[in-house]
Amino acid sequence: MKLYEEMTKEELVAERAALKKEYKAYQAMDLTLDMSRGKPCTQQLDLSMGLMDVLNSESELRDEMGRDCRNYGVLDGIPEAKELLADMMEVPPTHIIIYGNSSLNVMYDQISRCYTHGVMGNTPWCKLDKVKFLCVVPGYDRHFAITEFFGFENVPVPMLETGPDMDMIEELVANDDSIKGIWCVPKYSNPTGNSYSDETVRRFARLKPAAKDFRIFWDNAYTIHHLYDLDQDHVIEILAECKRAGNPDMVYKFASTSKISFPGSGIACLAASQNNLEDIRTQLPIQTIGHDKVNQLRHVRFFGDIHGMVEHMRKHADILRPKFEMVENILDEKLSDLQIATWTKPKGGYFISYTTMNGCAKRIVARCQRAGVVMTPAGATWPGGKDPYDNNIRIAPSFPSVSDLKLATEILAVSTKIVTIDVILETKFNSTKDGN
Repeated sequence: MKLYEEMTKEELVAERAALKKEYKAYQAMDLTLDMSRGKPCTQQLDLSMGLMDVLNSESELRDEMGRDCRNYGVLDGIPEAKELLADMMEVPPTHIIIYGNSSLNVMYDQISRCYTHGVMGNTPWCKLDKVKFLCVVPGYDRHFAITEFFGFENVPVPMLETGPDMDMIEELVANDDSIKGIWCVPKYSNPTGNSYSDETVRRFARLKPAAKDFRIFWDNAYTIHHLYDLDQDHVIEILAECKRAGNPDMVYKFASTSKISFPGSGIACLAASQNNLEDIRTQLPIQTIGHDKVNQLRHVRFFGDIHGMVEHMRKHADILRPKFEMVENILDEKLSDLQIATWTKPKGGYFISYTTMNGCAKRIVARCQRAGVVMTPAGATWPGGKDPYDNNIRIAPSFPSVSDLKLATEILAVSTKIVTIDVILETKFNSTKDGN
């Protein structure tokens, strides 16, 4: 098919008229489809229903040390839960603290601790004139919202195929001691699905920040969330690499079982150096008398060990893989020949990053919504929701049914075509769209 950029005005107007008929047919279906957030679908949640059966009123509720999990205490997690999540995180159990259900809450807590009390004896961030945080873009809106909430200046850093732009990061952190950290999703990153290369991780570990209290916030959210058995990304372990590079204290590493068991009812953890853990443990007894150890025990009894968890995630992959492949196939079929959008094809995680022509993303999302498809707001993948190029949309295939997802992707494709034609008509031919 002829590229839109090569069409005459008359050809574009005719093409747009044909597309509008297709679009109006979707509108007539009176659809209500949600592709806005990376939530597990009902079939995925059903996989973990056994969690409800592994404990009952007759169960032994003591951990392997003989401590009653129904009672107070054991602030940093029962040993068997540490071992389970340490294996998932590829770190020794001695480097783990087990928290409640949400890794995002642990990240917020860690930022708050740095803000009010500082990092290992350094000046609390609240007492500084300016605090900056690096944000890999496109990235995770909830990360950006935390540092924005505390009044930090979020500084965008481009995501490349191999991970964040390390040339830019190295220069920034070496020359600006107001830069205190960076948000990272190293494996199957939100939303691109990219994973950091070995070189990228090693360069992170060898950073020479001007700020002694600079920390890498390493959100390992999708560490075992593969879509394929034989084609998986591997990211080298950052704590070990930092220790090898002589920077053992530079990383806080986070994870949870939120998209493994039940979102909102899982267990989360933080992994760090012993110096960092000691710093955190001085505050932990003031914050809590203990997290939910019964839930920790429940997860250990259900999964058994890391092998049980990996087998469990294969079942998740069997549900998710056809959805991702269908989105990719429809976009290939509808758009690849037109060269008006690109999209990632991740091997794991929960998202596909969709890049349009500049100035199109907000209008595409709005047009999808008018046809009954709710997308993540355009701009959400940038700090403050402000994408300077207005060209990135996050696709979340997990939650809708396969049939709903098919319709939603088709609507995204036709909306992209219409909006792209509108923009070309406006910029190339000074023509206004009809508003429909």
